Parts: sequence; C-alpha cells; structure tokens
Amino acid sequence: MSKGTLYDKVWDEHTVTELPTGQTQLFVGLHLIHEVTSPQAFGMLRERDMEVAYPELTHATVDHIVPTADQSRPYGDDAAEEMMKELEENVREAGINFSDPTSGNQGIVHVIGPEQGITQPGKTIVCGDSHTSTHGAFGALAFGIGTSQIRDVLATGCIAFEKQKVRKIEVTGELGDGVEAKDVILEIIRRLGTDGGVGYVYEYAGEAIENLDMEGRMSICNMSIEGGARAGYINPDETTYEWLAETDEFVDDPEKFERLKPYWESIRSDEDAEYDDVVTIDGDELEPVVTWGTTPGQGVGITQPIPAPEDLPADKQDTARRAQEHMRVTPGETMEGYEIDVAFLGSCTNARLADLRRAAKLVKGRQVADGVRAMVVPGSQRVQKQAEEEGLKDIFEEAGFTWRNAGCSMCLGMNEDQLEGDEACASSSNRNFIGRQGSKDGRTILMNPRMVVAAAIEGHVTDVREMKEVNVA
Repeated sequence: MSKGTLYDKVWDEHTVTELPTGQTQLFVGLHLIHEVTSPQAFGMLRERDMEVAYPELTHATVDHIVPTADQSRPYGDDAAEEMMKELEENVREAGINFSDPTSGNQGIVHVIGPEQGITQPGKTIVCGDSHTSTHGAFGALAFGIGTSQIRDVLATGCIAFEKQKVRKIEVTGELGDGVEAKDVILEIIRRLGTDGGVGYVYEYAGEAIENLDMEGRMSICNMSIEGGARAGYINPDETTYEWLAETDEFVDDPEKFERLKPYWESIRSDEDAEYDDVVTIDGDELEPVVTWGTTPGQGVGITQPIPAPEDLPADKQDTARRAQEHMRVTPGETMEGYEIDVAFLGSCTNARLADLRRAAKLVKGRQVADGVRAMVVPGSQRVQKQAEEEGLKDIFEEAGFTWRNAGCSMCLGMNEDQLEGDEACASSSNRNFIGRQGSKDGRTILMNPRMVVAAAIEGHVTDVREMKEVNVA
C-alpha cells in the first residue's frame, strides 16, 4: 500500500477509529449539500429526532434544479420549487450557512466552495454529488456520497470508508496551443478506462499539472470519478496558496492564512512517497480531445481516427458498436466536421471565470452558425457578475449565444435546459451518457471550452488550433 502520500497523511489525520467492518471512520471537515440529495437525509434525522452535529462545518447551495432563465419564485417547475422550499427549511432549522440565489453567492456547489475559500488543503470534504472530487485540486480528500451517508455525516460529522490504493499520474512536458486541462483528463480516461481507477485515488503530478492554474486543476480533479477513481487530488503549492489568499476565508484574516499554511505544506506527498502504481503521460504529445461515443472514455484526438470496435479490447467492442450507432459516427473518420445543433458552455467542469475569458477570445467578432442553439451558463453568481463587469456577456450575446444565470443547467438537464430529440451537443460538461442532457436520443460530444465555442461558430466540431484569438481586454 501507498506510504507518505497526501492521501495517507490526510487520511491518518482524520481517522477516528477502525470499525469492525474493516472500514475507517473519518471525521469530515466540510460537508457540502444541495437541494437534490439532501432532503431525504434531513427527513431521516427528523424520524430519529436527531439534529445536525456540526452545522458550522456544513454549507448549502442550490444548483441542480434551479432555473437558469427565469429564477423568479415560485419556480415554474413544481418539483423544483418543492425541493427549494425543503432545502430552505432544512438549513434554517439547522443553522447552516446557505448560498441561496438572493445572496449573490449561489452557484454550482463545486464552484462556490473554492471561490469562497471553504475548500482548503488537508480537509476531508464530502457532498451528495459524484463530482465532489473537484475539491481535490486544492489538496483536499473529497468524496461524493449517497443519501444514507449524507444522513450519517449530518448526524455525526463522520463517515465510514474503505481505504483505497494510490495511483500517481504524471503528465510531463508542456501543453500545446489549444490543449487544456479538459483534454488532459479526457486523455487519461481514454487510456486507463472508465473503470481503470476502481480501487484507487489518483494523484495528479508532473510539470504539465504544476503549470496549470487552479481552474485547470479543478477540471482535471472534477472528472476523476469518470475514470472510476474514488477521488483525485493535486498537492498544494504556491498556485494554491495565491488563490486561497484572495478568498473570503482569508482576505480579511491573513493571520489565519499564515497559521494554516505550515499544515498545508506538511501534507504534501513526500519526495520518497510510495505509490501503488505510477502512470506517465507525455503532455507535449497531447492535442484537443473529443468524445465519439457515449462514455467519457470513448474519446480521440481531434486529428485521430475513430477506432473500429474490432480493434478495441473484447470487453469494449459491443459497447463501442452501440455507441457509434447512437452517435452516427464511422470508424476511420475523425470527429472534425461532425455537425452540431447545440453548444453548451457550462457545468462544474468548465464554467469558471478563466474558462469564459478564454472562450470569449475566440468568440469576439464572430457569429454562431445558423441553426446552432448556443448557451453560456456561468458556474456561480460571482462568476456571472465578474464576467458581466468585464464585458464577456456582451461578447457572447453579440455573437448569438444565450447568457444564462448560474446553475448546473444542461450538464444533466434537470431544469428547462435540455436537448430536444436527436440534437447533437458540443458540451464542456463531464458526462455524455445517453439521456444525460435530457433526451434519450440526444448526442453529446465532450470537449474543452474553446472547442465548444469553435464548434458553435463553425456549426461542426472544429480543431480550435486553426482559429485565431482576439484580445478582449
């Protein structure tokens, strides 16, 4: 088993006891909740006449069902309004801090935690959402959990887990023009498989990872779960600390920052740490990656041919055939030129300010192709406000994009933002499962944010490296 890694250190720091089941009881440093997976858990507490053990370590927001067009109350969708009311009542009774839509702090749970500074290195973080691994970008151990586990954490502040192995994924070299963090994680999943990380947590390292900004690191850790890993993390460094120093948690309390920084440094993986597995990827060789199928692992470089099912491992051939039939792609061809109907720039993977800024440089002075429905959904109200102040909203709207309010939106289609019929969508989100974006016949192609807007402008999947950027400052 691994030794001396950040995972081992933080795990040991938060261990309460070893359980008879062989699991470890861990203390939870931050519990993030939202409107979809928490109501049942609060109901279970009421049935047992129990209270929330650590409301000060719990933080709530609304993201999955909140409308992104008209957010006036009551919501047009009765189920969404009911879930919202339930969350409001629960957090009020428990005394939990709530980033609600009237606060100016509402947004996707994995966006607001980092931007407010409550996501920190060395914490154990849980949330009833599979993409909680996002917070590992800060050197936290972050896990998605189910409703019964949400109940347990609310009631006790602890959770039971089995310890995993640690795989170090080193991405060497320098990423080329047009290649982003999203392409790195899609390539990792393509190579290791959607089940390659089962039984592991992933530690991302190497020069290409270290040179990423925090937004890029979050994109990579966000999709760890798509590769089957229980979590993913990156060791904290000066890039991490510079981000944290400017957040709510520390900007007015620099002394607190200085007190915590030595601990953050101490939990970094040792130079001689032992890993259960090590994988190396040459970042210099990467190009923009797009998916051709119906899982995040069915991806290919933009200039590379779509594989023939018979050339894949035997256990993946039937899945590939079904995926290619659904997506209407042909083996041997590339994804470049694949026509789209919708372009979605959003989600907890790629809807932060840096994502919108980069995308706007391609959009300025251009127009969305005829027949393409394109939308931009900021990851939080803070991202939305800053983007609007910088003029990004104007750039996108002048080009023909629809500018929405903060929320999960078309990533999972739990509100009005959904695909219709067999529409094909260029998406910056994290999942391309059949039906994921609201239509069982819809087709989703995952790609990085600049690839999304390039596809929107051209009307088909396009190699973003062939398009020039414009300075929007």
